[in-house]
Amino acid sequence: MQITNISEAKTHLSSLIKQVQETDEPILIGKAGQPIAVLSAFKQDLAPRELGGSWEGRVRMSADFNETLDEVSDTFYDSALFPEDK
Repeated sequence: MQITNISEAKTHLSSLIKQVQETDEPILIGKAGQPIAVLSAFKQDLAPRELGGSWEGRVRMSADFNETLDEVSDTFYDSALFPEDK
């Protein structure tokens, strides 16, 4: 793995990025002889997203979930917020 210091990385960033893209080898960036960062190629995940997760199988919606209750509608639309238009 190649190691470069910060000032060299700032000066040659474009060429370092090109090198990382072409070789797929990460480059260590150091300060005072100690590694502080890694420059590596980005790899986009093109796999289709899988549905599910930690709540899968634990949550159930009732069959009438999207049905509006008349009681709720009447309370909302017949309230002082929406007086009847006459």
